[in-house]
Amino acid sequence: MNPTELLYSIALSHLSGLNLQLSPMLVRQFGSAKAVFDHRNDLCDATPDFPTRLASNFKNWDSALRRAEEEIAFTQQHHIKALTMLDEDYPQRLVNCPDAPVVLYHLGSASLNPLHTISIIGTRRSTTYGHDIIRHLISDLRLMGIEVLVLSGLAYGIDICAHRESLANGFNTIGVLAHGLDDIYPPRHRDTAKEMVAHGGLLTEYMSHTRVDKINFVRRNRIVAGMSDATILVESAARGGGLITCGIAQDYNRAVFAYPGPVGAPYSEGCNNLIRNNGAELITSAADLVASMGWQNDRQLKEAHSNGIERQLFPELSPDEQKVVDVLSDIGDSQLNLLAVKTNMSVGDLSALLFQMEMKGVVRLLAGGSYHLLS
Repeated sequence: MNPTELLYSIALSHLSGLNLQLSPMLVRQFGSAKAVFDHRNDLCDATPDFPTRLASNFKNWDSALRRAEEEIAFTQQHHIKALTMLDEDYPQRLVNCPDAPVVLYHLGSASLNPLHTISIIGTRRSTTYGHDIIRHLISDLRLMGIEVLVLSGLAYGIDICAHRESLANGFNTIGVLAHGLDDIYPPRHRDTAKEMVAHGGLLTEYMSHTRVDKINFVRRNRIVAGMSDATILVESAARGGGLITCGIAQDYNRAVFAYPGPVGAPYSEGCNNLIRNNGAELITSAADLVASMGWQNDRQLKEAHSNGIERQLFPELSPDEQKVVDVLSDIGDSQLNLLAVKTNMSVGDLSALLFQMEMKGVVRLLAGGSYHLLS
């Protein structure tokens, strides 16, 4: 962690008038939040897309820097890890999303860049049917030997059920919050949140003393979607936050799944509509998820890595494997979802192909789900 970059990243996130995409766009363009500060007086000239009405907001950072210093002191006092977009521990699945937060605050033990991540989302008014689905999904993933980090929003209903079932099955789970880490909302979930800190964590883009606001719950959905290889909708009414998260996941080219429900059931209507409109792939079990994501070879690959994979000097590549090599040569390290778009392959077929390429020593999976072409 670079203390200077952290200070200016927090200050940048505190400046008024910025939309969700402008701050990360500036960091990417100038290379750091500190560089954005250095160009604060000529942003309109250096950035054609920068709104002129915001220029005056960027010239005086004094208040924002003082607030940033206070927040850094708070994080140090409470053992919170503050992550900028330039930090290796920042969620790498999220970092390339156009509206990625310039700063994230993490209280917990889990890596934010594990091999597999899923989000389990849905209505706050969940039913026994939804709870049974989550229980079977997570316990079956454990029995299949699939290691996943489970994300959700710590809300009532589907969210808290997903967190608790994850803890019961030995999975790390992350709650993405819509407020600062000086509070827990809803208060009824404090005990579960404390347990999650030891087996996963709590994550937010909001500084301490941020009040609970409806718009923050909508905004945090992009973090849930952006950090997930697969977003899974369990129960949803015809309208709801879970459907918003699924839409964001689609925009990010992430896999979206939904469990169907009984016709006419109010909290299955959203799932059924999403499946009917091709907004999500229908699943009924953990096996469906694993097969679609191509995770069935996890155990074999883990054993191969432990025994040492020998690089084949001149491996024979199929046309599809060569296509992957060409894409990685062109764009560099890339996540599964982007590779699927670039190669025009399904996530499941591509996962199986990448498994074969790993066994040949052609590619290697990096932290955060990016694939690296070995020379």
